[in-house]
Amino acid sequence: MGEEIEDIEYSREAFQAFAERLKAETELFKRWWKEGLLADEAPHIGLELEAWLVDASARPAPLNAEVLNTLRNPMVVPELAQYNLEFNSRPLALAGRSFSALEQELLELWKLAGRAAAEHQARLAMIGILPTVDDADLGLERMSRLKRYHALNEQVLVLRNRRPIQLDIEGVEQLRTSHNDVMLESAATSLQLHLQASAAQAPALFNAAVMVSAATVALAANSPYLFGRRLWEETRIPLFEQAVVVGPQHGGHAGPMARVGFGSGYARDALYGFFVENRQHYPVLLPVLMNEPVEKLAHLRLHNGTIWRWNRPLVGFCADGRPHLRIEHRVMAAGPTPLDMTANAAFFYGVVRALAQRPGGPDARLPFPLAERNFYAAARHGLAARVTWRGGQEVDLAQLIDEELLPLAETGLVSAGVDKAEAERYLGVVRARVRGRRTGSAWQIGFVERHGPNFRALLERYLENQERNVPVHEWAV
Repeated sequence: MGEEIEDIEYSREAFQAFAERLKAETELFKRWWKEGLLADEAPHIGLELEAWLVDASARPAPLNAEVLNTLRNPMVVPELAQYNLEFNSRPLALAGRSFSALEQELLELWKLAGRAAAEHQARLAMIGILPTVDDADLGLERMSRLKRYHALNEQVLVLRNRRPIQLDIEGVEQLRTSHNDVMLESAATSLQLHLQASAAQAPALFNAAVMVSAATVALAANSPYLFGRRLWEETRIPLFEQAVVVGPQHGGHAGPMARVGFGSGYARDALYGFFVENRQHYPVLLPVLMNEPVEKLAHLRLHNGTIWRWNRPLVGFCADGRPHLRIEHRVMAAGPTPLDMTANAAFFYGVVRALAQRPGGPDARLPFPLAERNFYAAARHGLAARVTWRGGQEVDLAQLIDEELLPLAETGLVSAGVDKAEAERYLGVVRARVRGRRTGSAWQIGFVERHGPNFRALLERYLENQERNVPVHEWAV
């Protein structure tokens, strides 16, 4: 989805031609997998961070084109709405002091972008849902000027027969509203973690990512409010699922073949089955015909970019041109600080590596429907959720993270060559947050309980704390 396109409307012939190229590229990917041509090298990591621009009144500032023109840094790009930006890190080898390097890179990029924003009387915010955003901010006139977003909106509406998108989220309070475009999606901003994996390791790592999604969505929860209503601990999950829905909902959330959802099952091969599923079960949204050789997999990658599984398989290319697999973990909210997000990343990379190395595979004793149920319970209730773990035992999620998953994460990091002191430092941030039940969502809820629903004051205090890069479990209410 990162490439700009030329057209917004498409002919039937364009869809047919795109389908033919998609089939050819899927078959080529299968051949690469079968012949062992996918890259197998030391694991690399990276991230994408979606962020907000806010004005002096702590309201969304639709200035991303102006800020990007001032910044002129290829690692920061526009997002769906004019008040959103996306920050990208360089790929880093997991071993060594990768997390210190990741945090430092993010801090430096954030500082540069903050200076560019200040030139336009704007500030940056990393938070799952901006508590000051209103429904009126999410109009089509605030969509970024790139044609790919307007084309995406048009095709989603075509698949919906122009029916308005109905948002219905029931949490502590209930929110119901109707929208005529996909701009609701722009209110949900996330931290997306990438893990490069060999074809042999990818299924186990992917399945481990699915298993721990309940833990990661809860410990990173940072989106309790939308339009002044307290909903889920991580309201971003149902918001994004409903924002681009093209089919019926299942039990209040997306079904197995939704454009945004938990997916249809565990991986059983080198992630190849998901790309077959993409081609066979998901209508093409952007039939953009690209003048690229089949070896670039341009159409396969574009189509995959319009299917937002919470754990998404990716195909990319190494610097030397060899194709490689990546797993994109999409469940975590943006923020509250670079330190918190780096700690979240350390936990994720460590625990999935440790679980993937267990005999019989990480998913041997946790059926996919239970992993899915755990995920939505954790998104709704955060660290207070009760989840089913391997062997069918129901456990307290915070206790599971503290007593089992954090030690596993340290084992996974150290076995990958991560500096032990580095692992302990960042995992210590997660441990303190979990033991104190002090996530970003918990802080926001605590602020409102003490000071009332003054969301501008909440955001101002939040941004002060964020600027100090002090972990959220140390923030005073």
